[in-house]
Amino acid sequence: MAVRRGPEPAPEPGSGPVPRLALPFLLLLAATAGRAGDARQEEAVRALARRLLGPRAAAVSLSVDPALAAGGPDIYRLWSPPGAGVAVAVAGSSGVAAAAGLYRYLRDFCGCHLSWSGAQLRLPDPLPRLRAEIRAAAPGRYRYYQNVCAQSYSFAWWDWARWEREIDWMALSGINLAPAFAGQEAVWQRVRTGARGGGVREGIGTETDRMAVSGPLKPGAVGPPDPRCPAQVYRNLGLNQSEIDKYFTGPAFLAWNRMGNLRRWAGPLPPAWHFKQLYLQYRIVERMRSLGMTTVLPAFAGHVPQGILRVFPRVNATRLGHWSHFDCTYSCIYLLDPEDPMFQVIGTLFLKEVIKEFGTDHVYSADTFNEMTPLSSDPAYLSRVSSAVFRSMTGADPKALWLMQGWLFQHQPDFWQPAQVRALLHGVPLGRMIVLDLFAESKPVYQWTESFYGQPFIWCMLHNFGGNHGLFGTVEAINHGPFAARRFPNSTMVGTGLVPEGIEQNDMVYELMNELGWRQEPLDLPSWVTRYAERRYGAANAAAAGAWRLLLRSVYNCTGVCVNHNRSPLVRRPSLRMDTELWYNASDVYEAWRLLLSAGAELGSSPAFLYDLVDVTRQAAQQLVSDYYLSIRQAFQSHALPELLTAGGVLVYDLLPQLDSLLSSHSLFLLGRWLESARAMATSDREAEQYELNARNQVTLWGPSGNILDYANKQLGGLVLDYYAVRWSLFVSVLVESLNSGRPFHQDQFNQAVFQVERGFIYNKKRYPAVPSGDTMEISRKLFLKYYPSALQHSLAGPA
Repeated sequence: MAVRRGPEPAPEPGSGPVPRLALPFLLLLAATAGRAGDARQEEAVRALARRLLGPRAAAVSLSVDPALAAGGPDIYRLWSPPGAGVAVAVAGSSGVAAAAGLYRYLRDFCGCHLSWSGAQLRLPDPLPRLRAEIRAAAPGRYRYYQNVCAQSYSFAWWDWARWEREIDWMALSGINLAPAFAGQEAVWQRVRTGARGGGVREGIGTETDRMAVSGPLKPGAVGPPDPRCPAQVYRNLGLNQSEIDKYFTGPAFLAWNRMGNLRRWAGPLPPAWHFKQLYLQYRIVERMRSLGMTTVLPAFAGHVPQGILRVFPRVNATRLGHWSHFDCTYSCIYLLDPEDPMFQVIGTLFLKEVIKEFGTDHVYSADTFNEMTPLSSDPAYLSRVSSAVFRSMTGADPKALWLMQGWLFQHQPDFWQPAQVRALLHGVPLGRMIVLDLFAESKPVYQWTESFYGQPFIWCMLHNFGGNHGLFGTVEAINHGPFAARRFPNSTMVGTGLVPEGIEQNDMVYELMNELGWRQEPLDLPSWVTRYAERRYGAANAAAAGAWRLLLRSVYNCTGVCVNHNRSPLVRRPSLRMDTELWYNASDVYEAWRLLLSAGAELGSSPAFLYDLVDVTRQAAQQLVSDYYLSIRQAFQSHALPELLTAGGVLVYDLLPQLDSLLSSHSLFLLGRWLESARAMATSDREAEQYELNARNQVTLWGPSGNILDYANKQLGGLVLDYYAVRWSLFVSVLVESLNSGRPFHQDQFNQAVFQVERGFIYNKKRYPAVPSGDTMEISRKLFLKYYPSALQHSLAGPA
């Protein structure tokens, strides 16, 4: 379907009509504005500062004053009070606003940087004082973070220590609206939780995990429920454990079970999983709320286990179709009819239990038709479905506000025509739903739906699919898109959001988007990225800044409809019809690689610099793989056996092993880190094996038979050598055999053979190191000296 665009936005930033929003919506915004008390938020943000800065935090005064915002979006103030004791005072309208003000000071006046790949916190001594007060107001009420899929692609194996770091980063980034989804399966099935410090602690692995079970929790915080009031939705409804086990997936695939896409695959969930996730959730919601964040809790979307039909044989439920490339063995979940009484019974019962367990901020998430075609396109039916979902929320919480991902509208545009979109959205009173315009940087939906037909929306940057590695960005789109959306006629935009499917990649893009969440107009990107490089590495360096400006104009500036799903031949099952097209000039990456290496003598002690050197070298190697693939394909098609042997030999026996060595030199690029974090969640050897199989399958086959093969591909030390390189070795061997024998190459036969290699990797039981080895600088330099001249020649020559 052609994308229909609205009128051109006004040219001046910040100009345009004031959005006309429904009165109920304004009331709802006010209802969700208040979180923890001021004193509790102040203490939480001060504790964050102590974790971040240690004793130096004493020179920063932090306070929370909701009156600063006067009921509107967040505001922070920075100033230097008279006297010698305090260098800077930060006041925010919430804990999050104060934390964002603190990071503004650290970033812009102390030259510091914080990201997933590390922190650069070399503070000046003494801390600088401000010459004049700074006051910043967020242009929208919400700065949202998290994609439902990230719960599996990135968060699946996190303990409390990792969650604590993430929530600190969220607060410093100004995030004030985010899901808290852990532990919901424990609510769905019967879980008897003991009193704090009871028998639940037995078998829980690390000290961090034991803390997640036993506290500490502050007075008034969400905590373990009374054991006489178990959360037992499915068991209360009459389902047996076998029926529940056949419904829940394994931990690495729960995101798609929660959205009604997948059931049973890689499960069942062990009892210990429920306990650990439940108590982890207590700490997550307590910390988020203490900082002034609004937590988004799960609600009922209408999907039910097949066992419901046994218990209630007259219930009106219909199987949805299969999802993606899964058949009904693991897909085709039942959806209740919106007018069946059990829809409200189950939905309200579940949400009441969720609220009983975790408290509430009155915002709930539910996605009924994620990548699933509804049973009918009749607008009346679609309106009944959304109305039923919302009524099940208000049955438990009259103040409920529904937060819905808008992915479905752009994913299936042939189905979701204006009448269908309007019907689904208008099944909920205006202002009682917020839609995440999930892929707004490339495929905005608000433009052809008249701002979601009056429902509020958040302009989101999706950016990443599957948690893939690969340098990528749409910086011009995100630098201008949110401002254009605010100026859109009758805009109902209420904030910006970060919604990557996987995190811990492309730090620069997320730093930029977080800063834009507090800006009133676009940034000068070349100047911004130059300052970014200086802050990130803790020193000004002309070569490093030049490298970043090259990356900014190339890999980070995809224009048009851009989908960051890494399809490099490196991480895809080999064939003779692979896509090697790039959206940028490959020579810019090679030159950035050269410049970073030249800065190594000065910046080599910076952890962030070493991370970036690995990442840029990895990107250059990925481009080289494409070049050698093209040489292999050309040699085979020309029946040039010597050239095939040469190109294939270099790829399989030199380039890929050296790339694996490079990745193995950095802790954040290790397969072992992913696998060992999965095993660490286990309380028995059997659980450890199950969790490791979950983790291996997700990044490779994604299903029992390669159903979504390589969707969540990663470039990790161990995975490149034992998975990707083995596939390429087999491919080259089969092509050589084809030329030698004169028999044609058959892709189907190769796929059958390589599937055994892929499946063998999942079950090889090899333990991979979680500690890096090797000298990053030396390995990168060795690769550069060997491949840079030929790489540059290939990039200048263009595609074959």
